[in-house]
Amino acid sequence: MSLESLLVIVALAVVTYATRFGGHVLLARFGALHPRVEAGLDAVPGAVIAALVAPSVFSQGLAGVIAAGAAILLCFRFSMIWSIMMALAVLVAARAILG
Repeated sequence: MSLESLLVIVALAVVTYATRFGGHVLLARFGALHPRVEAGLDAVPGAVIAALVAPSVFSQGLAGVIAAGAAILLCFRFSMIWSIMMALAVLVAARAILG
């Protein structure tokens, strides 16, 4: 590993830690949050997941969209691992059928 790569990793770790620590300090100073702020913060993880998943889903074309739809529907009935496995099977089948 080059020195440059190591410095980038260390810098990113420091920035991540500082962001998390700063958030804890900031929230500790305010005490109780307004319900709207709390609702907004509760929505962040879902928004981040959607922002990370959406580009790869749509870059896969129609087969990716079909598989993502299947995964969403399957997760209401099955555990996460089964939903992922079945959605991958749907992706493979959709790619085979759609070309």
